[in-house]
Amino acid sequence: MNFTRVNQTDDCISYTCPERSVSTAVYVFLYVCAAAAVLLTVCGNLLIIISVCHFKQLHTPTNMLILSLAVSDFLVGASVLPVVLIRNIESCWIFRRVFCICFQLSSYFLTSSSIYNIALIAVDRYFALSNPFLYTKTVSVKTMCIVVLCDWLALLSYNLALQYFNLPFVNLITCPGDCFLLLDEVWSLVDLLFTFVFPFAVIIILYTQIFIIAKKHVTAIRDLNAQTRTSKNIAEAKSERKAAKVVTILVSVFLACLLPYFIYTVLGNVVQIEFESMQPVVMLLYFNSAINPIIYALFYPWFRRCVKLIFTLQIFRTDSALINVF
Repeated sequence: MNFTRVNQTDDCISYTCPERSVSTAVYVFLYVCAAAAVLLTVCGNLLIIISVCHFKQLHTPTNMLILSLAVSDFLVGASVLPVVLIRNIESCWIFRRVFCICFQLSSYFLTSSSIYNIALIAVDRYFALSNPFLYTKTVSVKTMCIVVLCDWLALLSYNLALQYFNLPFVNLITCPGDCFLLLDEVWSLVDLLFTFVFPFAVIIILYTQIFIIAKKHVTAIRDLNAQTRTSKNIAEAKSERKAAKVVTILVSVFLACLLPYFIYTVLGNVVQIEFESMQPVVMLLYFNSAINPIIYALFYPWFRRCVKLIFTLQIFRTDSALINVF
């Protein structure tokens, strides 16, 4: 979808790279900040990947979804975010034409993967709370790995089809200086429904149900506490409230990062939007991949303990995979 107001010619869309208007010091500072953002995203998600993969206590169905989300965020930080930051600093596309196609495929694929990972986490949590016995009986680590693999393959197939049928509209093929995917009206509608409307509807509906169920559990435990006042029941009530709080923060941050981008996407179908005004919401979209590990570090004690074990090199012990991280 094209958000850049440009001049149409017979053969291509003309674009001229603007001259750099900032001083060398500011230019260097911007690249240092960009490197720091990339390093934060890559290292933060890499810590989650190592933690979930290494420690056997974390090999649970839900954590397989967290691992999948961390992998997609890690790939965003390693392959997409550096290119986006360089493009914004240079105010121009400075890479080759073939790389433009690869960049478009990876950015669309990894963004949709993050969205569907959050949606799968919503489905997983709703199933676990609404039918805990059936969930324990039917959902295993192996089953969840198969679900995650099918999800990635389905999204890859969709994005390959999206690129294939809209490849003639990748402007960098004929015009240097810019790189964006221009979808026709049909594919714009399909992409909006597939990558925004459907997964966001699942997320909002299921998390609303999760909050209702969690509130009922807290009320039931509170009533039980009024009768028994056992330390176990009090701990369970606190655990329920903390879990609901973490879920609320994770989903709220996710929606806050992605909603502005898709609002601009919808507006782009109606009116032309300057690319410069689109840059902040695009950056917010990709920086969500850097925010997720910070949320885990702040609210998940097991993640902080895993990070400590990693940095103190205790994971190289022969029995480190069996260490209790809770």
